[in-house]
Amino acid sequence: MTPPDPLRNLGVRVTTHGGELRVWSETADAIDLCIFDATDPNWIIKTVPMVKDEHGVWTGRSRTLSPGRRYGIRVSGPTAPRNSFHPEKTLIEPYSRGLVRVGPDQWQSAVVDGEFDWAGSVKPRIALDHTVVYEAHVRGLTNLSPSVPAHLRGTYAGLAHESTIDYLKNLGVTSIELLPVQAFVSEQRLIKQGLTNYWGYNTFNFFSPHADYATQASQAAGPEAVLREFKGMVKLLHEAGLEVILDVVYNHTAEEGPNGPVSSLRGIDNAAYYRQNSAGGYIDVTGCGNTLNVSHDVPRRLVLDSLRYWANEVQIDGFRFDLAATLARDENVEFQRDSPLLAEIQADPELSRVKLIAEPWDVGMGGWQTGNFPDGWTEWNDRYRDRMRSFWLTDLAAARDGHPGSGIGRFATRLAGSANTFSRERGPLASLNFITAHDGFTIADLTSYNVKHNVGNGESNRDGTDSNNSFNHGAEGPTRNRDILTARRKAMRNLLATLLLSAGVPMITAGDEFGRSQRGNNNAYCHDSELTWLNWDLDDWQEDLHRVTRRLLQLRRENPALRPVRFGRPGETTLSASEMDWYNVEGRSMSEDDWHSSKERTLQYLAASTPEHEEFNRILLIVQGREEEVTVTLPVHTGVTSYSLLWDSSHDDLSDAVIEHAPGDQFLVPAASMQLLRAH
Repeated sequence: MTPPDPLRNLGVRVTTHGGELRVWSETADAIDLCIFDATDPNWIIKTVPMVKDEHGVWTGRSRTLSPGRRYGIRVSGPTAPRNSFHPEKTLIEPYSRGLVRVGPDQWQSAVVDGEFDWAGSVKPRIALDHTVVYEAHVRGLTNLSPSVPAHLRGTYAGLAHESTIDYLKNLGVTSIELLPVQAFVSEQRLIKQGLTNYWGYNTFNFFSPHADYATQASQAAGPEAVLREFKGMVKLLHEAGLEVILDVVYNHTAEEGPNGPVSSLRGIDNAAYYRQNSAGGYIDVTGCGNTLNVSHDVPRRLVLDSLRYWANEVQIDGFRFDLAATLARDENVEFQRDSPLLAEIQADPELSRVKLIAEPWDVGMGGWQTGNFPDGWTEWNDRYRDRMRSFWLTDLAAARDGHPGSGIGRFATRLAGSANTFSRERGPLASLNFITAHDGFTIADLTSYNVKHNVGNGESNRDGTDSNNSFNHGAEGPTRNRDILTARRKAMRNLLATLLLSAGVPMITAGDEFGRSQRGNNNAYCHDSELTWLNWDLDDWQEDLHRVTRRLLQLRRENPALRPVRFGRPGETTLSASEMDWYNVEGRSMSEDDWHSSKERTLQYLAASTPEHEEFNRILLIVQGREEEVTVTLPVHTGVTSYSLLWDSSHDDLSDAVIEHAPGDQFLVPAASMQLLRAH
């Protein structure tokens, strides 16, 4: 017989006999459950001393602890270097499903029933090889949208509005990844500067949706209505066939460094929840002041229970783990790919079926771990990002000054799925390909700025990376020079085409599909303003870029040779692994010299699918990375009788282009461009 789980049912459970609260603290001397008056936030109408069991779980019961009721806990304990007990403070209970702000820096937990009618709505469960991730901010996506009613703009309901859903479906993405929506607050430093944490990477509670993203009506009605609006958003997106992925921050909390606010975990059991040395000094591998100690059973259980809640009760389709390397560090703070937390996530029957995306680094020793996560994980591929930016931007800038670029070999490796980073067993879908993300330049700014312009962040332009691999094409920032504008717009098309025609899982940053700018700010985390909100009043060139993005997504869907599931091996046939052949400018198979020469900037990539679930398909992708036109000889290949031009990054319109070509034909490739052809 399996013994009872000592950490079962943490948080509030409502029964016919009232409410029961269970909180874990090994070190505390006493914990009181404080229940507040329904109207006066400062009036504690009932205090219930909680009782500790042999496993460190404290329990308190009260009939007053019912849905809608606000509550908190007060915890006392011994003074010691690793402890931080403040019995005068009313703390947030870690498993709170709802929060209520009762003062500028004062919050209380709220009991939430959580009942919701899903009306048969189910998760779309989109196959990873068909997945296109769209990274977006709840407020930023719709706050300026003229198609969304004013009272819904910038909210969960606005994201689920039919106009927003129609836009996402029409664009062709499959999965919207939301920047943090678990309850968060701004850092004390930002508050003093009059700024705000717009991105939300400062989590306050792992179970409550961020209330400020709900409509005013839901906020006024309370946490139950906020959760209902959030679930309603998920339901409508699912009914439209769109997945919802959450960007989650389990590596640290909003309690910041040791002198930061005491709001929850620090005041409950600082010694267990946060990584510290024996003297009580915080071990910070996140750069945010503290590090959640997931090498300890209880903080690890907190993360697992939170994930299960969102995946099961809120029906979330996947998670992108911020600074995921932190979550795989052992008791010695060393990264372990088979760490207990990663293993338990994959062993869970429900969590193993959701999409698991790692940001595979943190700021601690040995913090860069791209390629080292277990099977079943997809990782942000920063090597892909840097290589593709360099090829289309900084290499061209260097060539103008007479310096050689990086050649075509490393570009081709990334294009084909980064087999030098991810094991054969994991395959190309282990690579989450991205050119931009919320953190860094937008795709328009990559082509318009050589350096960051972050003065508005209040840190004298010191914050944000200096390694952008960007190229302004001859002028810093806005310009009226037509040649520069033409070059920039083609560069954007090349970058988007590279992203959407590469093997792996592509991620588009919201607004890149039409060239959104943040005026050169590459770290706009503290701007909740028109700088970061999407502007839907598009210029003609932005409409053109949007049309190009839609076309590229259509081509990706229609050509499975672009979407291999597995890595193949030369001379073997592996199902769902595209057979790849590589040709140089003369139409001959690439030689070793071609692969390694810094002067070789032209490549012909012939990929044929090995059908398992879709029809046979073969494509030819031509990549030309010089700023002068080149004539290539189309490859002669067994089984190929002709080529049909599908798309050309140098032309918005193919109506005047020659579409049909034969193997061996001479094909004029314009300067710095890409062409996709279907092979017949």
